Amino acid sequence: MSGDKTWLLYVLLAGLSWGTYVPLIFYGGTELGGKPSARLMAILCVGIAYFVIAVLFPLGLFLSGKEQWPEMRTNGLLFSGLAGVAGAVGAICVIFATKAAVAAAKGEGLDPSTFKMYIAPLIFSLAPLINVLVSLVWHPNTETAFHFELKSLPGWKLWVGVLLVAAGTFLVLFSKEESEGKPKAAAPSAAPAVAATSAPAPTEPPAKS
Repeated sequence: MSGDKTWLLYVLLAGLSWGTYVPLIFYGGTELGGKPSARLMAILCVGIAYFVIAVLFPLGLFLSGKEQWPEMRTNGLLFSGLAGVAGAVGAICVIFATKAAVAAAKGEGLDPSTFKMYIAPLIFSLAPLINVLVSLVWHPNTETAFHFELKSLPGWKLWVGVLLVAAGTFLVLFSKEESEGKPKAAAPSAAPAVAATSAPAPTEPPAKS
């Protein structure tokens, strides 16, 4: 490949951001107390970050004149808003998945972070699959946003990819079940208490007559 590789940098940054989201939100919610109210506070923190990055930053660019205002079309605004809803719902679901994973681990007597590692692999194996399937049949145009058509069937690479995703998901879930099936380490038994023997009380010498 030749030419500008800046797009690769942004791809790496996106992967880094999404890949670290689950561990970060898990640790943040735990540090806030790990209770249901702590998860809600974590959602609030995510919303504040979204507001700063996704609202104030674009507004600053538009108001400063560095970027031109686009055409305010209804469909564009509506579906862009729906994309924001989808992203926010996904973020909230990750938080509640983390909460449920912690509760499940505690209920089985495991470390609270035992199931955390399975959340991101399952999400990021399911999301691209849904992305491809929706993109195959949904082709909006200037006349209507709801134009559905299967224009052409993809090649063999898609089906191989689907199988690989299924295999990866199976391995993740199998690993989870395998970790659950491991025998728990027996708690060390307490050392038997040694009965303390009391020393005989000293006898007083007989009084002299």
